Amino acid sequence: MKEKTMTTLSAMTAFGLALLLAACGEKAETNATATNAATPEASGEATGMGNVSGEMGNMAMPAATTAKGSGTVKAIDKAAGTITLDHGPIAEANWPAMTMAFKAAPALLDNIQVGDKVAFDLKLEDGAGEVTAISKQ
Repeated sequence: MKEKTMTTLSAMTAFGLALLLAACGEKAETNATATNAATPEASGEATGMGNVSGEMGNMAMPAATTAKGSGTVKAIDKAAGTITLDHGPIAEANWPAMTMAFKAAPALLDNIQVGDKVAFDLKLEDGAGEVTAISKQ
């Protein structure tokens, strides 16, 4: 009986120590993470990048790029400054052929009509495109 009690006591002690060590290790890691997250560099506040850390947080974001496309005019809304184009694939944006509306300065749309086949230049920024030049084909 005494041997069984000693074995149980030893097992419980070992379990308790393991639990205590695991809890101490986790708390230390949590405190280190909280300390790092509190700095502007770690939280991304200094760069305006949100929660980005490491080398990526210091990288400059690419400027707007340009692309060329061709398609058919489906709609024009000069008041809203948009043109809807049924265009072919646009490799620079990694877009398949589709119909979509783009921002466009109303003056660009003066000589364009619904149904015209056109070639156009786009400024690509933040996943969207803006027509910067357009001409009939």
